[in-house]
Amino acid sequence: IDELPELPGFRLSVTAKLSGQTGVEMEALTGTSIGLLTIYDMLKAIDKGMVIGPIQLETKSGGKSGDYQR
Repeated sequence: IDELPELPGFRLSVTAKLSGQTGVEMEALTGTSIGLLTIYDMLKAIDKGMVIGPIQLETKSGGKSGDYQR
């Protein structure tokens, strides 16, 4: 988790690894979503107006579709 100096906010990064032929992007995106929802749950008493997002794939390597870099 990285604190963002320009906002009262955080950036959450998740790394998922797998030694199979299928992609693991959905697991990484799901892990990020759950992590951000956990942070929301812990802080909702302070601010119910928090915004979650955007959630996006930054990089991936391997798999059938090859490498990706945002």
